[in-house]
Amino acid sequence: MTEQLQQARDALEAAAKSAESDDVREDIRETTDAFADYAMSDTKPDHAVLDERLNALRQARERADGDTEAKLESAIEAAEDYRRTIDQV
Repeated sequence: MTEQLQQARDALEAAAKSAESDDVREDIRETTDAFADYAMSDTKPDHAVLDERLNALRQARERADGDTEAKLESAIEAAEDYRRTIDQV
């Protein structure tokens, strides 16, 4: 796993712990699990897959507040940094 995706995953784990809404927490955990899968797999996410994950995180961020919102923002920034490093096919 790249450093950016690891940073995103770490921020997502913290966001899930601080989320007050079960709905938001579930959305965060789904993406956290996906990033963990990327780490254990030889398959790297492409732009379309990352865009889907980023959109889910942005929607969760809109429903979150306080510390959870800040942690989601950090995760989104790290994932966007990673996205810029991969070739678009």
